[in-house]
Amino acid sequence: MTLDTPMSQISDRDSLDRESIRAMRRSYGIAGLAEMDALANPIEQFHIWLREAAANPVIVEANAMVLSASNLDQDPTGHISSRTVLLKDVTEEGFSFFTNYQSRKAQAMQTHAQVTLLFPWYAMERQVSISGQVEKLPAAESDSYFATRPWGSQIGAWASAQSQPLASREELEARFAELSAKYPEGSTVPRPEYWGGYLVRPTTIEFWQGRHSRLHDRLLYTLEADSWNRTRLYP
Repeated sequence: MTLDTPMSQISDRDSLDRESIRAMRRSYGIAGLAEMDALANPIEQFHIWLREAAANPVIVEANAMVLSASNLDQDPTGHISSRTVLLKDVTEEGFSFFTNYQSRKAQAMQTHAQVTLLFPWYAMERQVSISGQVEKLPAAESDSYFATRPWGSQIGAWASAQSQPLASREELEARFAELSAKYPEGSTVPRPEYWGGYLVRPTTIEFWQGRHSRLHDRLLYTLEADSWNRTRLYP
C-alpha cells in the first residue's frame, strides 16, 4: 500500500500507517460563503443551511449535532466529553434537544452550563459551531414532545438508566420487556421525571464553508446586547 493507493482499493486487512492517514485529503470548493449571501440573523441563516442539509440525500440525519460539555466541578482537570444528540427545535431563543437528566452529559451541564454544539455536514463541506448557555426546558414542553415520540422510544426512555453500568444486554432487554407489558403499545406512556429537554441559548454561531487550497470561508456571529455582529475569520 502506497500514498497513491486509492482508498477504494484498501482491503479490510490492510492497516493504515501514519503516512497513509496524513495523505487523506480532498479539495474543497463546492460553494462559497460571502457576506452578501449570508443573512444578518444567524438563526435565519441556520434554518437555510438546515433545510439544504435535510434535502441532501447523502446526509443521514441533518439534525444530528455534537454536544460538548465540561464537568469542571467534579473533574478539576476540566475534562470535556462529547456525544451526538438530535436537534428537535430551533427558534430565536436557541437550539433544543432532549435526553436523560441523570446521564453523564446532564450531570456535566448541571455543574457547568457553558456548552458547544457542532453540526458536521461533511457531504456539503459545511460546519456550524455554536457556543452558549444551556438550561432546562419547562416540564410542559418536555411532556408535549415526549407524547409525540414513537412508543418504542418512550419505553426505551423508561428502560435505560443512561450512563450507568449495565451487566448485560439481556438485562436491558428484560427491562424493556417488563415496561412494555406495563405500558402496552397504544396506551399512554407518561414521561419519566428524569427525562426532558434542554435549550442552548447561543452567544456565538460560526458558519464554515470549505474552499480551495484550505482558504475556507468562516463567518462568526457574536451576540452583543440584543444584536448579532458578524466577523470574517481567517481559515
